[in-house]
Amino acid sequence: MAATPQNTDRSTVAGGAKRSRSMPSRVVPPIELPASVDELARAAAAQLGWNGVVLPEITILGRKVCVVAKLRTDVHAERIAMGAGPVADRATVDTWTWPELAGTAPAPAAEIIGVLAVARHWRTAMASAVPFARYGEAAMVLPSPAVLTEDYVGNCLPRARAYGLGIVTADPNSVVDLDLEGRTERVVLAEDPVSRLVNEIVYDHLLRTAEAPAELD
Repeated sequence: MAATPQNTDRSTVAGGAKRSRSMPSRVVPPIELPASVDELARAAAAQLGWNGVVLPEITILGRKVCVVAKLRTDVHAERIAMGAGPVADRATVDTWTWPELAGTAPAPAAEIIGVLAVARHWRTAMASAVPFARYGEAAMVLPSPAVLTEDYVGNCLPRARAYGLGIVTADPNSVVDLDLEGRTERVVLAEDPVSRLVNEIVYDHLLRTAEAPAELD
């Protein structure tokens, strides 16, 4: 029985395709932040006009953010007198919004001016900033090369406007510029267990990293 001849053209094309797929593609270096997260957060807060203490980056609700806040010194003094320091236990904080306990719950001792998410890519920054935009001002800080893309214009900007997020860019020399103002007329949620927990975490962060009044008589 005669052997069936091989299709040399097909095998050659297939082999060529395999060889072309195995060729390494050009590696694009990742976009880096031009300065530290805390430095960029301080510069961005000034650009946004947020007056307060720019706290070091911290993880809140599973998101890495820099909070701009002020200590409510009168409430802080009252809580010291009551022996009611910051409470980070979520189960305890949840009870503060119960109608039967709302009257005895300690008042929020931190005034949160805004929340910043500093990241190399807008998707990462947006995922961190959006949960806090429901309660107040929030913005993203991005390296300027990250905003010079079709993805940023077509996907990031519409979403940022919808969520009311501000966007600050930082060039390679760490000079910041406002690319998008946050929307102030968005609907902001009323105080709830999540916002109370965030306030307690920020209150504790303020006391640990900022200069609190030495005496509060």
